[in-house]
Amino acid sequence: MTEYTTVSIPKDLAGRVEETIEGTSFQSTSDLVRFLLRSIVIQHQKEGELTEAEFEEITEQLRGLGYLE
Repeated sequence: MTEYTTVSIPKDLAGRVEETIEGTSFQSTSDLVRFLLRSIVIQHQKEGELTEAEFEEITEQLRGLGYLE
């Protein structure tokens, strides 16, 4: 059985994420966060340590989604 933990984000960000995922295959904010985190972890595992450029690219993607300001 899979165990879960909670990740907190500001309510205004959660609202923006909900708007962002409308019309997509993501059913919830949690679905999107799991997808993003898995993508980052898989990329890291495939390539080893992230380069500064890769980290910046991920940061910009998260900023574009409203996870970072």
